[in-house]
Amino acid sequence: MHCRWLLVLVLLSTTVAQAQEKSLDPRIERSVVFGKGGETDLKMNLAIPPGPGPFPTIVFVHGGGWKGGSYQDALMNMIMIRFAKKGYLGACIQYRLTPSGARFPAQIEDCKCAVRYLRANAEKYHIDSKRIGALGGSAGGHLVLMLGLTNKDDHLEGKGDLQPESAKQSSEVQAVVNLFGPSDLVNGNWEPAVEPLLVDFLGGAVKDKLELAKQASPLTYVDAKRTIPPILTFHGTKDNVVPYIHATKLHEALGKTKATAKLITMEGDGHGWAGEKLEKTLAESIEFFDQYLKGKQ
Repeated sequence: MHCRWLLVLVLLSTTVAQAQEKSLDPRIERSVVFGKGGETDLKMNLAIPPGPGPFPTIVFVHGGGWKGGSYQDALMNMIMIRFAKKGYLGACIQYRLTPSGARFPAQIEDCKCAVRYLRANAEKYHIDSKRIGALGGSAGGHLVLMLGLTNKDDHLEGKGDLQPESAKQSSEVQAVVNLFGPSDLVNGNWEPAVEPLLVDFLGGAVKDKLELAKQASPLTYVDAKRTIPPILTFHGTKDNVVPYIHATKLHEALGKTKATAKLITMEGDGHGWAGEKLEKTLAESIEFFDQYLKGKQ
C-alpha cells in the first residue's frame, strides 16, 4: 500500500512539473505577413511568451550570403523559442534574397520594415516597443549591424509598410548580437569563392560599386556623433568566409566612440560552431540582452 501511494505521488509530481514546464512554452504564430518587398509578401514567425507582457523583443535574422536561408530556418527558430522561454518575444524575419533579383538595400529595407511592424503592433503582441534587440549570423550579422548603426537619415528605410501606422514607427534597435557578420564590404579581405556573393548583392564587382559597397558597410556608420546601441560580436579566428579582421576593424572603430561594445573571439573556430560552444554563445547572448533590454546587472 505504501509503495502504491509513493508511486501515485511520483506520478502526480511529474505531471505537475510537466504542466509547469508547458505553461512556460511560448505561443507560436507562423508566416505572419509584415510587409511588402516589391511584389513579395514578407513574413515572420513569432514566439510569444506566456503572460501579459509587455515583452522585450528580439528580431532574429538568418544568414546565407544574402542568397539563401529562410525565416523558417530550424536552428534560428529553435533559438527564437529558447529566448521566448526567457521572457523575450522573438521574431524570425524574412528578407528578399539575391536570386530573386533583390540588390542592396532591399535586404536592410525589409529588416527595418519588420522592426516598424513590431512597434506598430506592440499592443496586439504585448511588445515593449522601447526594448527591441536584434541577433543575426553571417549575412544576418551584417543586417543586424546595419539595423543597429543606421538611422532614418541614411535613406535605407524602404517603403514596404502595409499599415500607415507602421510607416510612422522607428526602425532603430536598442541592442545587437552580431555572429560573424561582415562589417567592411569595401576592403573585406575576401576569399575568391565569396566574391560572387558580393557581385549578386551589390549588382556588380566591389571595384565597380565602391559607393554602394561603402553604403552597405556597417563600418561606414560607426561615428562618435551617432547614438550607437550596445553591440556584442562573436567571431572565429579561422573564419574563411568572413575573415576575423571584420570583427577587429569594427570593434577598433567602436572603441573610438562612446558605444558599449564587446568582441568575444572564438579562437581556432571558423564560420560558426556547434555543441557546447554554441550553448555558451547563446547563454552569453541572453545575458547581454538581459543587461541591456531588461536592465539586469
